Amino acid sequence: QVQLVESGGGLVQAGGSLRLSCAASGRTFSYYTMGWFRQAPGKEREFVAAISRTGANPYYTETVKGRFTMSRDNAKNTVYLQMNSLKPEDTAVYYCAATLKVAGPYGYWGQGTQVTVSS
Repeated sequence: QVQLVESGGGLVQAGGSLRLSCAASGRTFSYYTMGWFRQAPGKEREFVAAISRTGANPYYTETVKGRFTMSRDNAKNTVYLQMNSLKPEDTAVYYCAATLKVAGPYGYWGQGTQVTVSS
């Protein structure tokens, strides 16, 4: 089992940057595929990015490609989401998630961190 704690959210102006972190408990962090999801007010939760157990080949939803970068540090049990060129439509609660499967479904979730982008 793994527990996830996100941090790094906040208020930023459009065009700015934020880096989210997700710290995981447990000694088997490297066994998990990790993902980032987000949920905007009144909308369904949506996939943002995911990264394999080794950190190779992260993939992204189309709306964030070229602006967001996901990475992981297995030695620190942490994944990151670097978000650049932020837009007001990126405003959402961002969740970190983990799965022992190669590509989901995700069975472990953090509590979320709020990201607000002002125009």
